[in-house]
Amino acid sequence: MADPATYRPKTGEIPTAPGVYRFRDEHGRVIYVGKAKNLRSRLNSYFANPRGLLPKTRAMVHTAASVEWTVVGTELEALQLEYTWIKEFNPRFNIMFRDDKSYPYLAVTMGEKYPRAQVMRGDRRKDTRYFGPFYPAKAIRETLDTLLRVFPVRTCSSGVFKRAERTGRPCLLGYIDKCSAPCVGRISPEDHRKLAAELCDFMSGEGKRFIGTLEKEMQAAVAELDYETAARLRDDIAALRKVFERNNVVLSEDTDADIFALEEDELEASAQVFHVRAGRIRGQRGWVVEKVEDTDTADLVEHLIQQVYGEAASTDRIPRQVLVPVLPSNADELGQWLSGLRGARVDIRVPQRGDKKALMETVARNASDALRLHKSRRAGDITTRSAALQELQEALDLPVALLRIECYDISHVSGTNVVASMVVAEDGLPKKSDYRKFSITGDAARDDTSAMYDVISRRFRNYLAENADPAADPPADPAAGQLPAERTGTDVQPLTDTLTAAPRTKFAYPPNLVVVDGGQPQVAAASRALADLGITDIYVVGLAKRLEEVWVPDSDFPVILPRASEALFLLQRIRDEAHRFAITFHRQKRAKSMTASLLDEISGLGPAKRAALLKEFGSVKKLRKASVEELQRVPGIGPALAASVHAQLAAKGGQASAPAVNMTTGEIVET
Repeated sequence: MADPATYRPKTGEIPTAPGVYRFRDEHGRVIYVGKAKNLRSRLNSYFANPRGLLPKTRAMVHTAASVEWTVVGTELEALQLEYTWIKEFNPRFNIMFRDDKSYPYLAVTMGEKYPRAQVMRGDRRKDTRYFGPFYPAKAIRETLDTLLRVFPVRTCSSGVFKRAERTGRPCLLGYIDKCSAPCVGRISPEDHRKLAAELCDFMSGEGKRFIGTLEKEMQAAVAELDYETAARLRDDIAALRKVFERNNVVLSEDTDADIFALEEDELEASAQVFHVRAGRIRGQRGWVVEKVEDTDTADLVEHLIQQVYGEAASTDRIPRQVLVPVLPSNADELGQWLSGLRGARVDIRVPQRGDKKALMETVARNASDALRLHKSRRAGDITTRSAALQELQEALDLPVALLRIECYDISHVSGTNVVASMVVAEDGLPKKSDYRKFSITGDAARDDTSAMYDVISRRFRNYLAENADPAADPPADPAAGQLPAERTGTDVQPLTDTLTAAPRTKFAYPPNLVVVDGGQPQVAAASRALADLGITDIYVVGLAKRLEEVWVPDSDFPVILPRASEALFLLQRIRDEAHRFAITFHRQKRAKSMTASLLDEISGLGPAKRAALLKEFGSVKKLRKASVEELQRVPGIGPALAASVHAQLAAKGGQASAPAVNMTTGEIVET
């Protein structure tokens, strides 16, 4: 660990203006980002008496090897720059509120010719109206199914829609009147768009208007003795009211607010938010975060607001009011920042009385329950994982704790389409962001041991390159999936450079243990690969499937772990995950290689142009009948290429050609 005195800047060198500072480790990676009204005062607090710091902060200053800062004009600029750098560098000592799930929204794709209503997660798309988030997902799916009775908007995918257009037959929803079936012309594009707009208006809070209109139509139908229509309208009204019942009014109908609450202890904090739109609770989100820096409740609220709204893909996710349990110290600057993102005023305040105060107490109870549940689950998980890691370390007689384990598996069919996988477990838990896939060709693909030697060599050759020059990107190895490393340096980054995309980072540290799927031959190959690279501090074992014995290098006898031991269960889980990951990649590669088409034989056509031709004409049969002028209408097909394709297809016209078939699944790809 570094001594803070070795990199402490001189007091006179640090400005007294507001700004943002970054601590970097010995490899140049940013490990903490902070802001301050007075940089000199804040930075001196880290170095004045390091022993007096709280444990988390003390660990940070001893892990760091340098500190740098950027001066800004105002506290608002400091807030913006701090958020940008936290998002870019993902520092390990900053508090990060991460969802354990992606929350579902009701989305209506108003940018399409025939708008589609669907439940959607993830990033937002252009020209799409979103409503939510909703939790659980079942609630919005049931709501959408109910609304389709009154607003029968298209919900099918593009593939289903185009197939119905070709056959002239709608899907099941079209037959049961839960879709207006624009695919077969039952409704015009204009009327269908109007129907989708009405669905959006209803979800935006205009439900009473629609219910009132339907009640008048029902009364008119009764007056005309049209009881069948009146009964249908009665059921539509009941459906809309049912949707309203699922979203009870908790505040006045003009209230758009997000209500946050926190529950915390010395080590962790739980955050919950209720999204209230038009007075109704539209959704709920929750996080549990480890307190990796010394923060009070006001600081936690500030970080929470930064990350929740800074990652919002659309400004309509930001409400008019943000209600919090404690005001952050820079509440005014946060309000200005949110107002700039939303394009309208945003108020951050603490509710003192009334319905909003009562609802915040409900949110707080949810946060308390979430933290208690998290701790009870984690206690069991940590105990089991720690026991398994300790047992495995003792069984293998290893001198280091098994903080990171990497497992490798080879997959192929009779030596074809040879691939490998690398999966990672840190503290006994999978770390999927570090998974890698390898394509293996040439002499390395002749057998499993050669493939294993090749994979281990490629993985750790990059590791050595990273250690040799931490500031440089590692050599590219696309097949291995190695990501370019984050560029580091000691220069001060200007504010205008912070809006660029975050670099893709390299691995934080090497594994303590490498596990290979196999016995003595595979273990010997992996061990030889590490030895040839001069690596002696990474240990290798193999787990053989037949008897589940553990093999170590240079041993004629395996290590036998008890069948009921947690250590064996841990190795089996990691090995099975590596096998799953490898076989998935192998199937993808095999299916791709075994898909044949007549267009593959046409010179001058790459994958993109072949796909464009098939999308335009639908099949090779129709493509053969196309003229040169029709071929030129396809994007990317010029006159010369169109003439060449037309001539080659004509030359092959007399040859009997089978349809393109995926030989793995038997599916006909094109006819």
